[in-house]
Amino acid sequence: MTRPGEGVRRAALSTDLGSAVAAMISAEGLKPGQPIPSLRVLAERFGVAVPTMREALRRLEGNGILEFRHGSGIYVGPNSNRLMFVNELAPSPTRDQLLHLLRARLVIEPPISALAAETRDPHGITVLERALETARSCLANADDALAKANTDIHRGAAAATGNPVLAEILDSLSAVHGADQSEILELYGDRDQDFAEHVQIVEHILAGRVEAARTAMHDHLADVIDVIAAVPRTDDAA
Repeated sequence: MTRPGEGVRRAALSTDLGSAVAAMISAEGLKPGQPIPSLRVLAERFGVAVPTMREALRRLEGNGILEFRHGSGIYVGPNSNRLMFVNELAPSPTRDQLLHLLRARLVIEPPISALAAETRDPHGITVLERALETARSCLANADDALAKANTDIHRGAAAATGNPVLAEILDSLSAVHGADQSEILELYGDRDQDFAEHVQIVEHILAGRVEAARTAMHDHLADVIDVIAAVPRTDDAA
């Protein structure tokens, strides 16, 4: 039988252990894909029982900070350096929540596009160009992956700023309603026009046209918001 407060103490210990392992990864300069010590070695290192250590590591795995590979070991995950995480268990946003998210992006993304045009980080530009070409291919082949490619264009613009925090912010905002992108694209009704707007944004960024990039992104997102806002609420009276 669990004693009062025992569950709280165990959860706190698991959190502290997770923070300690994350700090170890950072202090040792470990990169995604590199191995970390075994579960038993870590338990001995931090002076805890193996099950307690396993619980802490599984939490880190859930956030993508660690990756368990069956029969191989434990490795640094792709999210080891992230500052922000999306709640994977959150329900799909309502229309009003989706509008709040899009309006937040309207505040954030135009300046990001402007900074991208000013900075043009080489790695970010490569990501942006690849995302646009993927979208072009999806459009030509009527591929349902177009919605994701469109989202990747916005993420690529943030990556082109060279600021990893801005890239994470946009990545998190986009991921929150990533599943709704297909519906948004369908509601927008004109995939060719949507793609043309993305092309314009990317071209302004690549050419270093700061204010043009800002305006193009603003107008694009404002159009999307207008479309979503025009969708009747399911609880509207007939």
